[in-house]
Amino acid sequence: MAVVFQKPKSLADIPLHYCPGCPHGIIHRLVAEVLDELGIEGKAIGVAPVGCAVMAYDYFNCDMIEAAHGRAPAVATGIKRCRPENIVFTYQGDGDLASIGMAETVHAAARNENITVIFVNNAIYGMTGGQMAPTSLPGQVTQTSPYGRDVNHCGWPIKVCEMLSTLEGPEFIARVAANNVKNVNQAKKAIKKAFQNQIEGKGFSLVEVVSACPTNWGMTPQQALKWVESDMLPYYPIGVYKDRTAAKEAAK
Repeated sequence: MAVVFQKPKSLADIPLHYCPGCPHGIIHRLVAEVLDELGIEGKAIGVAPVGCAVMAYDYFNCDMIEAAHGRAPAVATGIKRCRPENIVFTYQGDGDLASIGMAETVHAAARNENITVIFVNNAIYGMTGGQMAPTSLPGQVTQTSPYGRDVNHCGWPIKVCEMLSTLEGPEFIARVAANNVKNVNQAKKAIKKAFQNQIEGKGFSLVEVVSACPTNWGMTPQQALKWVESDMLPYYPIGVYKDRTAAKEAAK
């Protein structure tokens, strides 16, 4: 019998701890499939900081290191500079990457560190109870914005891809989504490109995955996926925001 789908070898055979309907499991699978397809599981090193994905070290069959909150790009930089032959990636949420870890993210991108960053944006602090995040939408209700995010008081949500794409340093910046089959397939292509860039020594690649958080949004999984489509993607459009190699080829 032909096998049409199976668990990636780079994904551990244990139950995930994520809430029902959480797309983190889907995104983990995409990363693991890419590690398998590129044949880099044996030399991959992942960095997981604080957040919903803090236990990612249990789920990937590659070496993993836990970083302090927000410091994953700095830790990944140290690893990559010490072990340039290894493939180093971070797996971070929006509360981690776009708040306490923003400086590390920006400067790693500006230096074009040869690492891969997987950035999951679900517009809320998930693990710590649903507080407003730097990516929470205008008017979005959270535990710390019960009347909705007031941009006059809290400022506007940070669009990480748009911001990083203005820097000279990074090689590849893309935003994808994990809300339907088409977008999940596109997400895998972007993640694979980000890892391939590192293999080829091209430098910093970040893939932002717009995701859902049914539990903290107070929605069913089905409602949360619809909300991604109707509310999040209009504010966070998917697409490639910077591809330095493609731009050079187009200019020839």
